[in-house]
Amino acid sequence: MYPCHSSSSIRQPNAKSLIRIRNVSLPDSTHIANLFRPIQADKDRLIHSLRTHNINTLPELRRIERIFSALNAPDTAAPMQNAWIYYVDSHNLLNELRGLTRDYPFSSECLDEAKARVPRNGNVGGNYCWKVLKWVKDQSLIPRHAHLLAAKPAMWGGKKPSAADVQKLATMCTNEWTRALTTLLRHWDANGA
Repeated sequence: MYPCHSSSSIRQPNAKSLIRIRNVSLPDSTHIANLFRPIQADKDRLIHSLRTHNINTLPELRRIERIFSALNAPDTAAPMQNAWIYYVDSHNLLNELRGLTRDYPFSSECLDEAKARVPRNGNVGGNYCWKVLKWVKDQSLIPRHAHLLAAKPAMWGGKKPSAADVQKLATMCTNEWTRALTTLLRHWDANGA
């Protein structure tokens, strides 16, 4: 008995509500439906939260994605996919990356390039956010964009930087951005599920 429930609030199966199959007692379908009613209400609340964008951090979206995966309910796929697209397109992904890269803020151009090349549909394994992050990693966008940023005279107060200075800054950006990308990719297992 759970301490938060009184014995009268939990419906205990009686002899008539049990079905005997090979000496195994199973609750009847009415009892099973009553057990799943709270799960449906929770699922509906999560879908509503996704549609209204009340949940907008990567860890929370991943938590909901794992819950929906365990439920294996087809009506959760579209809201989840739309939530990931909103998360990436509304700059929440960029904000999380920049929160991890305080010394050298993550390049919005790097992320924009990946977003432009990754299909949004959910039919090609993984979600949109994961695909964007994987594209950045797999296409080695970070070193290229770090070098482009480091070579801009605006980064050097309008002066033309030396090749050594560009390389040093590019290395610093690459290291910090790669750590941030790796941190976010840890929210998924090896196959993006």
